[in-house]
Amino acid sequence: MIFYNRKKISVYGVPVFRTILKIASQREGDIINITPEVKKAVRDSNIHEGIVHLFVRHSTAALTTIEFEPGVISDLKRALSVLAPDNADYAHHLKWDDGNGRSHVKAALVGPSISIPVSKGDLMCGTWQQVVLLELDVRAGRERTVICTVTGT
Repeated sequence: MIFYNRKKISVYGVPVFRTILKIASQREGDIINITPEVKKAVRDSNIHEGIVHLFVRHSTAALTTIEFEPGVISDLKRALSVLAPDNADYAHHLKWDDGNGRSHVKAALVGPSISIPVSKGDLMCGTWQQVVLLELDVRAGRERTVICTVTGT
């Protein structure tokens, strides 16, 4: 992961800290635990009570929380393949002929952003809850940009 463009500003008197995370994926179906990077951004913000908002700037990637263990990861991949199967006909292919119609559908179902409360300078995730990026594009070796914004006091 690469951090860059860190900045701290104030909006209407409320501190706002923003950093950009660059995340490398290897292939379609990668589910990458980014919890350590998000926790580091929260620590670096010096915000103790507030919220962290994460947004992925790509239409074929998504963000969510999950228990990051092989069984649940496998279950999530299987569920997404049922909802948007590899061999279905996608209208997207007629326009762009890039074979990633399923990637766009899966990303839209999961979503591009999440918000997590911050308390005592740490994420308020549950014991088995990690923040993950889903790589859903059919093209291998992507670099994804996640905007991480922490606000609060």
